[in-house]
Amino acid sequence: MRVLFSAVAALALAFQLGQATAAPFPERGVRIVVPFPAGGSNDVVARLIGAKLQELWGQPVLIDNRGGGGGNIGAESVARAAPDGYTLLLTAPGPLAVNQSLYPQLSFNPEQDFEGVALVATVQMVLAVNPSVTATTVAELVALAKASPGKLNFGSSGYGSTNHLAGELLKTRAGIDIVHVPYRGAAPAMNDLIGGQIPMMFDNMPAIRPQAQGGTIRAIAVAGATRSPIFPNVPTMVEAGVAGFEASSWFGLVAPARTPPEVIKTLIDTVGKVLTDPETAKRLAEVGAEPGTLSGAAFDAFLRGESAKWGEVVKTAGVKVE
Repeated sequence: MRVLFSAVAALALAFQLGQATAAPFPERGVRIVVPFPAGGSNDVVARLIGAKLQELWGQPVLIDNRGGGGGNIGAESVARAAPDGYTLLLTAPGPLAVNQSLYPQLSFNPEQDFEGVALVATVQMVLAVNPSVTATTVAELVALAKASPGKLNFGSSGYGSTNHLAGELLKTRAGIDIVHVPYRGAAPAMNDLIGGQIPMMFDNMPAIRPQAQGGTIRAIAVAGATRSPIFPNVPTMVEAGVAGFEASSWFGLVAPARTPPEVIKTLIDTVGKVLTDPETAKRLAEVGAEPGTLSGAAFDAFLRGESAKWGEVVKTAGVKVE
């Protein structure tokens, strides 16, 4: 019995020593999956945050773009990843707050398969048109759509994305018939907006800003509650005559469920340092975004609220995945 007790004690001591000398997280590179193609707003924000995390950790932070399936492909890859903090998901609302209402079946459960880290950024959405479109205001665009029902298309980054649902909201609020054209991410949709293959789309400020300022597209309204300092002369959708219209987007960071609490705490603490850094706030403001202020359990509660809100929009608009 004494030999057995000694062996158990030795194992316990070895475990404690191992815990005490374990290398702090992260001891190697971290991969952040963006579930949409490179070049879109999600990608812009992820690369900005990833670069800052790399500076603080002294470890490589790889941005891995895995587009497709409305963000579901990239999200599933993280849900199935080892819960060790080395594979994370930085995403727009779709995979975490919309797709469970949009798709009959998902290969992952947004509420059960992820652990919330932080709301990274919030952004205004903007309604933009190709310069060849004769409408220069929302009222003129609505009139154009009413004159030719079912003839005006609007692009999006995919079914159930916030820019898709913003277009659906415009259809119901303005009483117009416009046709949704989904893309595999915001970047290819923006390319076709610039090229004139689609006449209009809603997109997030970080993607809209450089193109609108360069004259390749024309911003005609912002979808937030107030005007943007980036486009002070562009009215809100409500100011432009569409009552009750408000749509914004956000980007959140999550880890696989069952990631150790100490790793989650490190992630929350480090991301918190990034988001309270004045340089980060300045960089985000330059692309039309604001740093997030929620983390951990508060972010999880926010996600539940967003799921309920967007689920209602999907139901009201009758949106279905084709």
